[in-house]
Amino acid sequence: MKSWAIRVAVLLALLASYWGVYQHGRSVERAEAAAASAKRDSGDRLAEVIGERGARQEEQRRAQAQEEARANAQEERTIAVLGAAGADPAGQRVRGDAANFAAAVSCPGTDTAAVARGQAATRAAMVLSDLFARADARAGELAKAYDLARIAGQQCERERDSLTPPS
Repeated sequence: MKSWAIRVAVLLALLASYWGVYQHGRSVERAEAAAASAKRDSGDRLAEVIGERGARQEEQRRAQAQEEARANAQEERTIAVLGAAGADPAGQRVRGDAANFAAAVSCPGTDTAAVARGQAATRAAMVLSDLFARADARAGELAKAYDLARIAGQQCERERDSLTPPS
């Protein structure tokens, strides 16, 4: 019986050693898997940080480009408004000259037909002077509106262009 007990003990020792080797293999495999997972996670975190940094830089570039476009548009609007304000006195001078010319057109004399023709010419000159004054005022308004619309369109275009990354 002793030989049987020795055999059983050897068999149990052999099974225990196989079990120990199996458990050691599993722990080594788990450690390798954990190391690979940690390496992959570290790489993922690094890529995420780099991606976030790149996205922040691109966002800052876009915001700066849009701010520059707004500043340029504001400067252009100021110049356009000042230009329109400078053109207004010149237009008023021309309109005043036209009104003076219309008032000066008369044909004094003793001939009633000539006086009537002179009065008709004076009225026509006054109407033309008034038409000229209205047309000049409207042209100034339209020029100002056109300038402001052009500046707004250019600002919009620059801001849109700032949304695409530079090549």
